[in-house]
Amino acid sequence: MAKAKIICFHLLCFLALSSALGQGHIGQKQRSFACYGSSEADQRAELERTFSAEVGVREQGGANSGSRVEQYLAATKLTKGYAWCASFVSWCYLQAGIDAPISAWVPSFAISKNMVYKRGEYVKKIPETGDVFLIWFPKLGRPAHIGFVERWGNRTVITVEGNTNDNGSREGDGVYRKRRLQKQVWAVCDFINNAP
Repeated sequence: MAKAKIICFHLLCFLALSSALGQGHIGQKQRSFACYGSSEADQRAELERTFSAEVGVREQGGANSGSRVEQYLAATKLTKGYAWCASFVSWCYLQAGIDAPISAWVPSFAISKNMVYKRGEYVKKIPETGDVFLIWFPKLGRPAHIGFVERWGNRTVITVEGNTNDNGSREGDGVYRKRRLQKQVWAVCDFINNAP
């Protein structure tokens, strides 16, 4: 009986999410379709399924364009031609029904209360699957690239990130799974476990 209730709850969340997405709610600040009753583990698993399924997407027809890339950009009310690493993160959060910043501006995700790791120090916990990492660019004086933590290791991080390439650029050509050194990561924020 309890298993049936859980299945019904997840079905209800799916239907609510589908209905909201069908009504053009992508990118709006109010996202009432998030399944707040889902466990943190369920939310992380859904988010990981979402971003993992996008690995291999590539730009088409020029820089920062292509049908899938333009869907990511639309999540933040942008059109083709704009850098899209943060739009990719926002799109994934929307697809998974997780209440997180919806923005194409990487610094929008650098929220102190959500930081779990900063400049080599664990602030609250070891980063987990579905947390977002930010890379600082000294020439810009701000974080300017973002993606998802898939696995946090002792010295390296397996990531899934958009608008990158084999070299790890912030102006790449697709969604890649990367292995980065932890020392490249400026900060990690958790938008799934929003408890202070």
